[in-house]
Amino acid sequence: MCIVVSMVIFVIFAEIGVGLTGFGALFIFLGVVLFFDRGLLAMGNILFVAGICFIIGMARTYSFFFQSHKLKGTAFFFSGILLVLIGWPFIGMLVESYGFFLLFRGIFPHAVSFLRRAPIIGIILNLPGISRVMDALSNDSNSIV
Repeated sequence: MCIVVSMVIFVIFAEIGVGLTGFGALFIFLGVVLFFDRGLLAMGNILFVAGICFIIGMARTYSFFFQSHKLKGTAFFFSGILLVLIGWPFIGMLVESYGFFLLFRGIFPHAVSFLRRAPIIGIILNLPGISRVMDALSNDSNSIV
């Protein structure tokens, strides 16, 4: 009985986390589209990080961001969020984007490989110029696709 209740709570927290992360990404997108509106960007950043905490939990979030080989990415990511919060949205988003790239660069080769097999996006990603950029970003120059 206790296991069932804990699993239900876990599922509810995960659903809340997906919603928070989705709204965070939406607010960040709208903030960029609306000429780096700092209110939307700040709200998007807070919702995105809160959503990650809800999805994987506080302990795993802490251990993800503060691994020794990811400290540089974490510093840039949270410095960018801080710059957005204090009122420098364009510079903050640049710094935050670089930190995001450093944090998740291990996932990029898998994501690029997956997207290259998608019907419409795959055709675009396999165009000669774009393919070279994707290979460089994913460190996957020996792509068989």
